[in-house]
Amino acid sequence: MEEKILKAIQDEYPEDFAWCYGCGRMNEEGHHFRTGWQGEQTITIYTPEPKHMALPGFVYGGIVASLIDCHGTGSAALALHRKNGHEPGDEAEPPRFVTASLNVNFLKPTPHGVPLKAIGAVTEIHPKKFKVETQVYAKDTLCARGEVVAVVMPSTFLDK
Repeated sequence: MEEKILKAIQDEYPEDFAWCYGCGRMNEEGHHFRTGWQGEQTITIYTPEPKHMALPGFVYGGIVASLIDCHGTGSAALALHRKNGHEPGDEAEPPRFVTASLNVNFLKPTPHGVPLKAIGAVTEIHPKKFKVETQVYAKDTLCARGEVVAVVMPSTFLDK
């Protein structure tokens, strides 16, 4: 049985902030990555589509990088939301983060046709930025590691 994320932070983002190609639920063309808690770690599970192929049998690395990117910002939002006394589903609007830096190390080719699991941990917390370390698995194989420095989204992002 495939694991599922029941309460994802991205489900709680207001519509104006839910358009990201990677994790935005409002973006019909996007990936719809969803990040939730698994104990004290964060988790995102995603099964790449056939069009996300690098070559037969393997996932395009950009999908893996996107997964790490959105998992990192979602993990930062989860951590700050919890620090503020909230959890996904409690109707409190969560904070929104954007990526300040993204570092991805590809360790093994990522096989296509299986769910990918991003497991993360917030390793540094500062008032406006969080560092998240992520590992991406295909079944039991560690395929990639990444680090995201996520910053609280500036209010100017929605200035029109």
